[in-house]
Amino acid sequence: MGYADVYNSWKSDPETFWMEAAQAIDWDRPPSFALDSSRAPLYEWYTDSLVNTCYNAVDRHVENGRAAQTALIYDSPITGAKDFTTFQQLRDKTALLAGALLAKGVTKGDRVIIYMPMVPEAVIAMLACARIGAIHSVVFGGFAANELAVRIDDAQPKAILAASCGIEPGRIIAYKPLIDEAIEIAQHKPETVLILQREQLKAELLEGRDHDWFESQRGVEPADCIPVEGNHPAYILYTSGTTGAPKGVVRPTAGHLVALNWSMKNIYNVDPGDVFWAASDVGWVVGHSYICYAPLIHGNTTLIFEGKPIGTPDAGTFWRVISEHNVRSFFTAPTAFRAIKREDPKGEFKAAYDLSCLRALYLAGERADPDTINWAHDLLGVPVIDHWWQTETGWTIAGNPMGVEPLEIKLGSPAVAMPGYDVQILDETGQQMPVNTLGAIAIKLPLPPGTLPTLWNAPERFEKSYLSAFPGYYETGDAGMVDEDGYLYIMARTDDVINVAGHRLSTGAMEEVLANHPDVAECAVIGASDALKGQLPIGFVCLTKGVNRPHSEIARECVQMIRDKIGPVAAFKTAAVVDRLPKTRSGKILRATMVKIADSEAFKLPATIDDPVILDEIKAALQALGYAQ
Repeated sequence: MGYADVYNSWKSDPETFWMEAAQAIDWDRPPSFALDSSRAPLYEWYTDSLVNTCYNAVDRHVENGRAAQTALIYDSPITGAKDFTTFQQLRDKTALLAGALLAKGVTKGDRVIIYMPMVPEAVIAMLACARIGAIHSVVFGGFAANELAVRIDDAQPKAILAASCGIEPGRIIAYKPLIDEAIEIAQHKPETVLILQREQLKAELLEGRDHDWFESQRGVEPADCIPVEGNHPAYILYTSGTTGAPKGVVRPTAGHLVALNWSMKNIYNVDPGDVFWAASDVGWVVGHSYICYAPLIHGNTTLIFEGKPIGTPDAGTFWRVISEHNVRSFFTAPTAFRAIKREDPKGEFKAAYDLSCLRALYLAGERADPDTINWAHDLLGVPVIDHWWQTETGWTIAGNPMGVEPLEIKLGSPAVAMPGYDVQILDETGQQMPVNTLGAIAIKLPLPPGTLPTLWNAPERFEKSYLSAFPGYYETGDAGMVDEDGYLYIMARTDDVINVAGHRLSTGAMEEVLANHPDVAECAVIGASDALKGQLPIGFVCLTKGVNRPHSEIARECVQMIRDKIGPVAAFKTAAVVDRLPKTRSGKILRATMVKIADSEAFKLPATIDDPVILDEIKAALQALGYAQ
């Protein structure tokens, strides 16, 4: 069956499609139906089933002949450590940690916050929670104490699983003081804190509450897998909300298992036993779906990488890891490749490594500009697949189903909708837009298995945030268009579509033009308020390493390129050369914050910002242009 056949088989009979996909999961009590629409528009999947995520990710592989297969590869260029964990070892370690949690009073339905760096124990912690039906909430290691406190008060965890420190290039981040401060700030007080002591920086333990990771496991009974209901939350993952208060995305257990398992072969084209690498962090949704859960559920070897695309030690570290560990499919963010391209524009580091094992590169997390895709394709000689999804969906909305039928790659498009997603482009009134016309991207309800059914402790906010703008649809918050072949183009967040003298323009389209400048490694375009035209675009460009031309000359060329490609209607007259762009730790550019700085508005420092100092640099650049006064 080709893509059209698979997609149409879903669309004509969604119930049969998702019941057939569910047969790949090992159930304690199989579902008798797929979709539960009894509370529409709040839909749920496989609600009458009983199942355990950890059993499907670990135990069944041990029982079915994969006990000796490597499940986890840990590669840490920051510390020089490498480690390999088989499925049997993973089962034993997970069962023991789960037993330690039970011994501390953690039971089914209790929440556990995980605050860890990229070490194997982070994945073991997630699986141990799933093993006993506890609901984990991973918070990016090193998050500020006040942000951690907000999540403690919302999730009300019985326990926190953490490491003593995280290690970044050139610095060690002590986690324990941040945890102590967060618990002091929070109204809710977790009963137990388990600390993985890392040799780079040991933590002082508070008597009574804090316990050593391994000491707490001595003498405990390894825990068996506890079946949970299909709609039992597997985890809560907080994503930044427009109001500044984080939104706790809930991931239901059964749909999560079915959707992620389906995606591994059909989208990423890997078979059980293949090595799959998602270069992300367990603090983000990519780390949940494609470092921890999906590869293990499908029987793949997954790679835990504690490093950066550059600087640990150089711009060739990705190529070393792929070559050394025989990676078949590689998934990362476009910003990682832009960083490598900026450091090593000719891709010279690649020459030292044999990458013949690699079949495809997948990009997601931010719009993949054609320049980055072309550079990566020319360097690696494999298909470069852009695909689009969100924290809320947990897996691909639009992509190229490489395991079903590799489709034509159209630069600038993440390709086509996956089964389960009826993607439509709507105007402000909810009417469908013609092809190739910019509008709001919405998905007709119900969303497929694995997507969020609600927000933690905030059902009203869920409906208001996602379901109220277009009744019968999930509002993605992204703007874009669909072409005559059904290919989707994500042009910007809805907030990033700017209105210049009545013309709706995509900042993403302008960034695409700027990225084609030979000296530009990375760029961002924002819309600043203007008394005459409503908004005016401002471009920020970071230059490729080694470019020594006058910045004013490059800025003039950027302005001319926008004029040539998009036209005078864009009113693009201002471009600034900057050293860095403000980003989240997952690599997303903080455009909304940049807009507030340009318009001299107050803003809340984003919890996920990588380096707050960059905002001062952006403000100085804007002031030089006459903004941010």
